[in-house]
Parts: sequence; C-alpha cells; structure tokens
Amino acid sequence: MEPPRLTPAPPPGKPASRYAWWVVFMLWGVCFFNYADRQAISAVSKPLQQEFGFSESELGLIGSAFMWVYAAGAPFAGFICDRFRRKDLILGGCLFWSFVTMTTGACSRLWHFVGVRALEGFGETFYFPASMALVSDYHSPRTRSRAMAAHQSSVYAGTILGSWLGAWFAVQHGWRYGFYVFGGCGFLLGLLLYRFLREPARGASELEAPPVREPLGIALRTAATDVFRTPTALLLMLVFAGANSVAGVFLFWTPKFLADKFNFQLTMAGLGGAAFI
Repeated sequence: MEPPRLTPAPPPGKPASRYAWWVVFMLWGVCFFNYADRQAISAVSKPLQQEFGFSESELGLIGSAFMWVYAAGAPFAGFICDRFRRKDLILGGCLFWSFVTMTTGACSRLWHFVGVRALEGFGETFYFPASMALVSDYHSPRTRSRAMAAHQSSVYAGTILGSWLGAWFAVQHGWRYGFYVFGGCGFLLGLLLYRFLREPARGASELEAPPVREPLGIALRTAATDVFRTPTALLLMLVFAGANSVAGVFLFWTPKFLADKFNFQLTMAGLGGAAFI
C-alpha cells in the first residue's frame, strides 16, 4: 500500500504559506464544534430537569461525566497523537463526537445522558494534542503564536454560541433540536475537511531535527519523569487544573442559576452563562 502523502512545512524562519493559514481556518471550524457541542448541554439543563425530573446531583453527574473521561484520556491521547496521523485523529474525532452529539437528542434516561457525555469526552480528548501539533508543523516559530491565538478564539466562540444557540433552539423547537443541528453540522464539516486538510511532515518546521520515536512504554516513562521533575510544568498543571475546575462548574451551572434565581428567559440565561466567562 502506498504511504500517505505528506505536505512539507515552511522552512524555519520563513513566512507561513497561504495554505498554512487555511489550516488554521479549517481547524477553527472543527474547534468551534468541539466547544459548542460540549457546551450545549448546560443551556438545556433546566428543560432536562423539568422533563425528566433530574435532581441537582443527577444534573451534576451528567455535567461532570464529560470532564472525567476527558481528563483521564488526555495523557494517553497525547501519546497516540505522536504516533498516528493528526489529520485522521482530528477529523475522525470530529465525526465521532458529532455523531454522539446527535444521539444526545435521543436520550431519555439518566444513564443515556451520562453515557453520551462520557463518549463525547473520549472523542474530543484527541483534538487539542493533534491540532496543536498540526499547527506547529505548519507554522514555524515566526508565525506560530499568531496561528495558535487565532485558533484559540474558536474556543470562546464555540462556548458562547453553543450555550446561546442551544438555549435558542430549545425555546424555538425543543431541547433536542440543538443537538441534532450541532452534531449534524460538525459531522458534515468533518467529512468535507477530509478532502482539504493535509497531513504535514512531522517536525518539519522545527529548528532542530524531530526526536526519534520511542516505544510507547519508554516514551510514557520518559515523559512522566520529565514532567514531574520540572517545577514549572507542575505549577502550570496546578494552575490549569484550578482554572478549569472553576470554569467547568461555572459554565455548566450558571445558565440554570440565572433562570432559577433571577428568572432569566432560557435564551438569555444561555448567553449570559457563557458570556460571563
């Protein structure tokens, strides 16, 4: 079988090609649905409670199922992304989590919701390790920060619009509709980008030669040793864990809090809950 064709990256220090910026644009769309899909559930927590009689603890279980799986899978996702084509992991993940998002609209029991949220966390955990590696290979240090900053804006666009539109769809058509729309659009995008997104040569934009690939077990031990012996890495992990624990709770519960405490309409509660972040 003929090996997959790799796209050369610009030499270190050279301006990024026009296609390299198109890569950022394409990944922006995938990342938008990565966050819109995960955030849509928070906007409809009140309708879910009204229809199914979920307690606050049960809603918390639904909300946290995604994060537990996402966090547990992230370290392993990084090693997998170092060994397989990033394009396949990004777009395959997009197809998987988009399908799971669509199935959320068919849920009717607590374990259904917990299960689809856990599966969505599994599908989405591959995106960031693979996409950041892809951007780094298309953009040398000269443009890498700008490329990553542009890509990062999709996180907030997806978070805000996912919550707001999820609530709007719930008001206009019922809470299930938003999951069908988000999941369907993300699935179509994943199929479309398989034609246009190309895999770059791994490590081609680095100033030094790419590292030699090690067996998985050795690589895991080496990476863990390097991380836990580096105080800066440990502090960054601690800060990131603290920030995300607050953000996760805030983003999931704020729309319902605004609706319950201040009688916000569902659409405004969905927008306000995300915009405050």
